[in-house]
Amino acid sequence: MLYALLAIILKLPIHLLMRPKIYGNKGALRMKGGVIFIANHRTLFDPVMLAVCTPRMIHFMAKKELFETKIGNFFFKQLLVFPVSRKSADIKSLRQALKLLEEGKAFGIFPEGTRSITEGMDEFEKGTAFIAIKSGAPIVPVYISPKSYSGFRLKIMVGDPILADEIAEYCDKKQLMNVLSNVMQNTMEGLRCQLDGICR
Repeated sequence: MLYALLAIILKLPIHLLMRPKIYGNKGALRMKGGVIFIANHRTLFDPVMLAVCTPRMIHFMAKKELFETKIGNFFFKQLLVFPVSRKSADIKSLRQALKLLEEGKAFGIFPEGTRSITEGMDEFEKGTAFIAIKSGAPIVPVYISPKSYSGFRLKIMVGDPILADEIAEYCDKKQLMNVLSNVMQNTMEGLRCQLDGICR
């Protein structure tokens, strides 16, 4: 499988060149069973950085335009990436994510929906919360410092798993998706502040 091959080829150079430094709940990166990894999104390299920092093989969503050519379709599918339409609610991609989690696999998603062009994070879309609620899978928040790419030192802060079921105990079911999205965003902002405080 191309994913496994690239992981072997890229892991050593990235560790040598970018010397990853992981803070916070490192053990969460090794969680077994169905798990949702969420991260902020600044560059095309974010999925690679997330993948090399965890022993789990992570399945990602990516915009369907990347799959429009035969080469692109083959390449990204070999990397465990599946297409999603960003212009509408893509039921097929949501079902694919739920199926992967039901099978005990790791799923990676960037809740902002697209790459941010600022130092901060854009408002989270509701798709991630929907998948977490429907699957019951824990959410592991991972903040990647944007400065990693300019300073050639990968810095990551990992938070504690977020459980939709626990949040559901304290809010109206009709508001759960909004509340969970807010919890995820606030948690990621907190990880950013923690990492900024450590890496001044």
